[in-house]
Amino acid sequence: MSSVKKETIKGVKWTAIEKIGAQGIHFFLGIIMARLLTPEDYGTVGMLAIFIAVSQTFIDSGFSNALIRKVEHTEEDFCTALYFNIAISIVCYVVLFFMAPYVGEFFRVPILCDILRVQSITLVINSLMSVQVSRLTIALDFKALAKRTLISNILSGLVGIYLAYNGWGVWALVVQTLIVSVSNLFFICIYCRWMPRKGFSTQSFHYLFSYGSKLLASGLLHTIYSQLTPLIIGRYYTSKDLGEYSRGSQLASCPTDITTSILGKVTFPILAKLQNDEQRLIAVYRKYICITSMVIFFGCMFLCAIAKPLVNVLLTEKWVNCVVFLQLFCFGAMFDHICKLNLNLLQVIGRSDLFFRLEVIKKTISIAILFMAVPYGVLAICISKIIYTQIAVFINTYYTGKLFGLGYLQQVKDFSGFWIKSFVACVPVYLLAFFQLPDLIILMGGLFLSITIYWLLLRNNPYFEEMSSMLKCNLLKK
Repeated sequence: MSSVKKETIKGVKWTAIEKIGAQGIHFFLGIIMARLLTPEDYGTVGMLAIFIAVSQTFIDSGFSNALIRKVEHTEEDFCTALYFNIAISIVCYVVLFFMAPYVGEFFRVPILCDILRVQSITLVINSLMSVQVSRLTIALDFKALAKRTLISNILSGLVGIYLAYNGWGVWALVVQTLIVSVSNLFFICIYCRWMPRKGFSTQSFHYLFSYGSKLLASGLLHTIYSQLTPLIIGRYYTSKDLGEYSRGSQLASCPTDITTSILGKVTFPILAKLQNDEQRLIAVYRKYICITSMVIFFGCMFLCAIAKPLVNVLLTEKWVNCVVFLQLFCFGAMFDHICKLNLNLLQVIGRSDLFFRLEVIKKTISIAILFMAVPYGVLAICISKIIYTQIAVFINTYYTGKLFGLGYLQQVKDFSGFWIKSFVACVPVYLLAFFQLPDLIILMGGLFLSITIYWLLLRNNPYFEEMSSMLKCNLLKK
């Protein structure tokens, strides 16, 4: 077995445990909290997402990817990145602290002032461990990262449920976020016993910033765009609308987030090692596209098909308005991994300038589409996301085609078969809802039916056989 394959299997195994376990824990405990809280509570916290996300992007400034990509790392590199992260996090916290009253006035929700001042503390806490996370990623020590994430999610989730049950309302969500950051820092210090031993290096900073600055700019564009919609909904509509919109979006992104987080986290350091071997780089990259498509398309199609009974069973009828958002987001989210993997390839070969150029073009188009949709309601905003995703896929594959001969049409040939088979496997499940069966029967029977059909359609596919053999190997391995 090749070293790339061994590293991929090992990395995927522990990253899968981390992401699937974390998502499972977050999902299960989040369902309990959603039953105790209201859409308004989630919408209130969601109004602040753009401020936290933009600040976090500034704090990292692309330094994490710059460290991972660099072949030869020095102590000065790690120390410089850490000092920079901490300094920027303090600046961001001070800015947000004094901005807080104006944020409350903007949304016409006074409590946002206190919430923002408390929640922003997580920025400083997270900055203290960013370099340690990069060091573990470089070492491909995904086992330590998995343990940290799982324990932190369980601890914070239990605290959040306790507070929600005792009537803390929106503050239960705020405290839960703080507990996640504090526990993550505690465990990362246990698993990565590294302390800075050098001073700030202008030479290291120049290298890190020259690469990371373009990622910072593109990251800001992406973050502002992704959080612009909650900002607009929170300002012009209600916190209930935002809560339902956000819940539908979160549920729809589960299959995509799990799969792309697993492979994205593992593949970047592995592909970085192949950056000087173009033929192997592209072969491995195309395999990743096919495997992620095989999982994500089916997951999103199935989620769309069982959206209504799923929401009724898990969240109760008070969340039923988020069903249509969930279904629409499924059709947009299922193509996100294509975009991310194409951009990942540009970062691997050091073309962060092209990465930034693509982000400028896409976000300009997407913001125009978004503002055209705003007057027509939240549903129109969701539809605009689907339109944008299709445009983004076409744009993101442009430079991949130009640099490697792997353009839009070639990639569509690679993944379209999985889309069609996923659709065929899930249509019968959607039709079950018209027979007025109990929700649990639809969920359980639909899952068995769709998996059976999908398995029959894929059983002779080489990528399916390879993935099955890898899973068997690792599950049976003692």
